[in-house]
Amino acid sequence: MITGKMLRDSVISAANNIGNKKSAVDALNVFPVPDGDTGSNMSMTMAAAAREAASISDDATVGEVSDRIASALLRGARGNSGVILSLIFRGMSKGFKGCEYATGITMAKALSAGSERAYKAVMKPTEGTILTVIRQGAKKAEEAAKTEDSAVNVFEAALKEAKETLKKTPELLPVLKKAKVVDAGGQGLVYVFEGMLSFFRTGEIIKSSESGENSGVQRAEYGGEDIVFCYCTEFLINKKDGTPLDALTLRAYLETVGDCVVAVDDKDIIKVHVHTNDPGEVITKALEIGELVNIKIENMRHQHKNASWGAVPEKEKEEQPAVIAGPEKKYGFAAVAAGDGIREMFTELGADSVINGGQTMNPSTEDILRAVNSVPAECVFVLPNNKNIIMTAEQAAPLTDKKVIVIQTKTIPQGMSAMLAFDEDAGEEENSVNMTKAAGSVGTVQVTFAARDSVVGNQTVKKGDIMALENGKITEISKDPVQAAYRAARRLAKKSASVITVFYGEGVTEEQSEELCEKLRQKLPQDVEIMSVNGGQPIYYYIISIE
Repeated sequence: MITGKMLRDSVISAANNIGNKKSAVDALNVFPVPDGDTGSNMSMTMAAAAREAASISDDATVGEVSDRIASALLRGARGNSGVILSLIFRGMSKGFKGCEYATGITMAKALSAGSERAYKAVMKPTEGTILTVIRQGAKKAEEAAKTEDSAVNVFEAALKEAKETLKKTPELLPVLKKAKVVDAGGQGLVYVFEGMLSFFRTGEIIKSSESGENSGVQRAEYGGEDIVFCYCTEFLINKKDGTPLDALTLRAYLETVGDCVVAVDDKDIIKVHVHTNDPGEVITKALEIGELVNIKIENMRHQHKNASWGAVPEKEKEEQPAVIAGPEKKYGFAAVAAGDGIREMFTELGADSVINGGQTMNPSTEDILRAVNSVPAECVFVLPNNKNIIMTAEQAAPLTDKKVIVIQTKTIPQGMSAMLAFDEDAGEEENSVNMTKAAGSVGTVQVTFAARDSVVGNQTVKKGDIMALENGKITEISKDPVQAAYRAARRLAKKSASVITVFYGEGVTEEQSEELCEKLRQKLPQDVEIMSVNGGQPIYYYIISIE
């Protein structure tokens, strides 16, 4: 049998295991665009469960433990993978409901309920993903429970089948087969279950590689030991005349002293980004090329440690009352965005709350819920503005007494167009339809760097390459952000455009953005209005709205 105490500690063990291996899961992501990677999102989601588990008493039943864990996961879920993981545990909690302990039969029932709950939440389930892995594992658990009384043995049978299914995911998803990897979400789930089984078998919680023991419990902290290069170093180089070094030469050098290297040459400047253990050495080399400006050095281990669940004592968190604003008006807005300029733009458009987040920074369900509750309105429209945040926003909706309508915006321009389409005098349903329609009518170009080597269509993408995405699809690969942005925006604008807004991000100068706008003005009809706005967004050199 599995007792409540055993289940509690197995969850802490699982959180530590996925935390220790999140980078390996992140590396399985096929798409080269930097994002809130699967392993990191699942690790942070499980960290929420570990927080809650640490406060559960030894005498709690399996039913009580699973219910509290599921609630914590729901609120802490980040990204699509984190939401699906939380749904699996939510379904399992229904299977364990009212149980003092778990037998083989109840374990099988719980896993099947977890699989069913996850499938129901996804509009168009894709086979070859975490959904397939949990479904096949649950099926094997049901078979094992017919002849096996031990909950641990049934769980082990499910895990064994989940591993076998994971190996087959490349045969179910061609994109995985082409990249020669298994599904990242499925691998993350296997690591979670392995962490749980390890405790069931040994009675010992897997240690976090970062934190070790703390008051008898190994915390599931986010980040730490797997960070090989500690300092995120960024700056611009104003090139001096006559230097023998160029961006490609500098980049080759940086690859020898760090990773996540970007060195982009643009006329008089070079934009540099590198993770290294010796920022001074990098700066000394860069000074051979020219003067340095906008230098930023951050200790990523320190950042991750502060981002861990243990950074703020849980008692202090619990004592902070939730702010729920009264309904001073009928409608309000909560939008997700990153970058001072873009956040300010949403505020000017009427957003009551702007949640700091987006690509690589997926907010949790709790973050979105807190924002919704702070809006003084009866009905709150939520604009995720990122495809990996939509499910999280939808999870937050039933957790508040306010009416919440999630407009499924996938980009910043879609979110802004949706807000512009809002009509104060229209009803909820009419506004929802009109805002969704407006979001779908705007074109988006995003320019960023490749976070990993990949193959997109027939094109090979190398880590650090500049990529332009047209409505989410990679269409340009270049060494120059301006050139990539120009080609993609010109192509998308040819279909029909009246207004083009170029939001330029961190590290991009106003002059560079104006250069891009001028190139577009020269090739597009004169009646097309083209403007440049300092968005200040991270990750993306440019986000371009084409209306």
